[in-house]
Amino acid sequence: MVDTEKEEALSLQHEFEWVLNKEVHTVLHQLKNILVECIKRFPVPLNLSGDSHHKPEKFVLTSGLDQIKCVLSLTGDSITHADISFKVQRQQVVSYRTSVQPDNPWRLHQVQDAVNHLHQAIVIIDNIDAEYQFRSSEEVLFTLGNILGCLQRGRSSLILPRKRTIDDLMKSRNMKSLNPALPEDLALSFYIQSHKLVFAVYQLCSLQGTMKYETLQSEASVPWLNEVLVLFTVALQLCQQLKDKISVFAQYKDFVVGPLPPLHCNV
Repeated sequence: MVDTEKEEALSLQHEFEWVLNKEVHTVLHQLKNILVECIKRFPVPLNLSGDSHHKPEKFVLTSGLDQIKCVLSLTGDSITHADISFKVQRQQVVSYRTSVQPDNPWRLHQVQDAVNHLHQAIVIIDNIDAEYQFRSSEEVLFTLGNILGCLQRGRSSLILPRKRTIDDLMKSRNMKSLNPALPEDLALSFYIQSHKLVFAVYQLCSLQGTMKYETLQSEASVPWLNEVLVLFTVALQLCQQLKDKISVFAQYKDFVVGPLPPLHCNV
């Protein structure tokens, strides 16, 4: 019985060493390839000069009701042109038209945020030499935790747009992109939510002495965003699976990496 337990422990130790020395590096290599492919899906400049060969993408954002319409061109992480029209209820229905012009584009910070988090994850992987030998499960878990953090923040930046107050929206730099400017009780917002580009109009109004705001919204599906989110999900799953596997070995506190006796099998 003792010999059997010793053989089992030794077998587990050999598997532990193989996972740390081989499988971790294999998965990290696979992970980097997925992240590189993910970055390629973003239509943003990938070099320091800021040059982009991506052509503007045209989208028509409409709602079910004939209250709001926006035809725009998306170039990289910026809306470089937009024709906007919408109707709001005041004492009577009032129509507004405004636009975004190429010389003053509307930035979508979520796109650049997601790319930045992907780059951070790749840097972590690149900093690990292919011949480097991990010494403990804790060391691997720390590295995977950092990578997972980058991927989760990158994915969340696209799925969960940052909530902003109506006052923040009205004072935002992007509102200065509009020509002509809108009345002070109106604010516009463009943001990404999952695979969709959303356009929203916010109207500040007083209701029984309390300031409220009403919202009009339209959206359009962006194909490359869907591809990005799929690759984010694949990378997260791959990273989490390896983390779960390493966590099993982390339960064995006496495991150390070093020269091992050969594993004998009973014939």
